[in-house]
Amino acid sequence: MSLLRLTFLGTSAAQPTLHRNLSGLTVKADSDLLLFDCGEGSQRQMVRFGTGFTVEAAFFTHFHADHYLGIIGFLRTLGMMGREHPLRLYGPPPARRLLHQAVHLGVDSLSFPVEIHELKDGDSVRRDGYTVHAVGVDHRINALGYVLAEDPRAGRFHLAKARELGVPEGPSFGKLQRGEAVTLADGTTVRPEDVVGPSRPGRRLVISGDTRPCASLISAAKDADLLVHESTFSDDEQERALETRHSTAREAARVAREAGVRRLILTHLSSRHDTDPSKLLGQAREEFSGPVEVAHDGLTVELPLRD
Repeated sequence: MSLLRLTFLGTSAAQPTLHRNLSGLTVKADSDLLLFDCGEGSQRQMVRFGTGFTVEAAFFTHFHADHYLGIIGFLRTLGMMGREHPLRLYGPPPARRLLHQAVHLGVDSLSFPVEIHELKDGDSVRRDGYTVHAVGVDHRINALGYVLAEDPRAGRFHLAKARELGVPEGPSFGKLQRGEAVTLADGTTVRPEDVVGPSRPGRRLVISGDTRPCASLISAAKDADLLVHESTFSDDEQERALETRHSTAREAARVAREAGVRRLILTHLSSRHDTDPSKLLGQAREEFSGPVEVAHDGLTVELPLRD
């Protein structure tokens, strides 16, 4: 997998504002387009930010209305566009009941199949070149975070070494890169480890969904390339964060620090911080020394390959 790109469709908590839509995030993983949450108005944001509508799967963190009601209109739009291949929807219970209602709302049936799958902590969804893992988190209702883990990448092919060993250029190079041994014309066997370096780790993207700071997410986010963590409140709203089972920006940054992530992006902001999230950013930077920023609608981030 070469491309791993995120586009934030909505970064507001609970209600939309003039500047921020409700929760929604697309992830482009090579040819796959994934959707994480789909708040009301998400499809308009997809048009606005040019993500396209070719979503293969949608993952819901939980079923508070601001995280999933947008799927109703999105499904109808896909039907009007003539979609025929299946769309897979994933989320924690009661995903089957609530998403079934969304699929069948209205008098017109959809032109394409919709598969609904319930996930629990520890479940995984295998895709081409990567896996999406579900992580149980701490919110007021049943909720999940997600880890998109890229497969380990093949080691570097040492061209000069292969030539030195007499491997002819062409199909033999490809075999060695695929892990197959090659027998030369003189009977010598060249093994992949003779010319290919050790495998390289894949990238890891972690999406918290709505949650209090929790050990399960810290464990799942260890050494992640990017943690996208909710930061609904600031320090002076700590009591409200505890009451609603959300996180402050400082707490999100503490999760990032304890997990040793490489980069942190804060999202899901209370309307109090709609146009000026500087307080959140400042408090997060006091806890986490790595790169940290506050997401805005339309923010696009590409994760580079690991060396």
